[in-house]
Amino acid sequence: MHKTICITGATSGFGKACAERFAAEGWRLILTGRRVDRLRALQQELGTVPVHTVELDVRDYGAVEAMVRDLPEDFNTIDVLVNNAGLALGLEGAHKTDIRDWEIMIDTNIKGLCYLTRCILPGMVDRNQGHIINMGSIAGNYPYPGGNVYGATKAFVKQFSRNLLTDLNHTRVRVTNIEPGLSESEFSIVRFHGDKGKADAVYRGTEPLRPVDIAEIVHWVTSVPPHVNICTVEVMPVCQSCGPLAIHRQA
Repeated sequence: MHKTICITGATSGFGKACAERFAAEGWRLILTGRRVDRLRALQQELGTVPVHTVELDVRDYGAVEAMVRDLPEDFNTIDVLVNNAGLALGLEGAHKTDIRDWEIMIDTNIKGLCYLTRCILPGMVDRNQGHIINMGSIAGNYPYPGGNVYGATKAFVKQFSRNLLTDLNHTRVRVTNIEPGLSESEFSIVRFHGDKGKADAVYRGTEPLRPVDIAEIVHWVTSVPPHVNICTVEVMPVCQSCGPLAIHRQA
């Protein structure tokens, strides 16, 4: 019997690559996103694999609750949840940022992830099997200028994942936090509000991670024996490393 995976933010980047990777293995796919045209195009691209698409804004708890409640019978047993929907907005200092950008990041990266987890996790606990995969970031580990709230949301994802593990210690439900570093996708275009020039500059002269790299890691953590839980995966391209502490010196 084929397993079922639910992937949020499936219309581009890591989410789309995960959909393609698991489709290649014959999984049933629940794909969510806000761009309906892209969801439909992806469903057609994946061919004969069973796919259920849902237009969903993860910030809307009522919509998340309804999606899970109304899943078709063939899709209502979710084996893996990939909490992928998330974004960064802006790179200004905390004293200059647009407060709305902060609100959107908190609502999506924290609250949206919690909403999906809260609605899907009870079924996993009842069945005593399942896997929650949260898409974190190295930004939750290493601060950088302008990373303020985005990094904080990913630090939340790290700690939430750890705390989930303690809550689920009496079960065989697994939890993994994946923490990518420099990755080329639509991420920077979104961060810079559609400014492709700024986005391209982020990756100039580098060989960043690609969405297919992250999808391969997501697939790997689900494929290890069921008694094995990969708690955290921190991954960077070879061109990236953590830097020294910054020191401001007066002239």
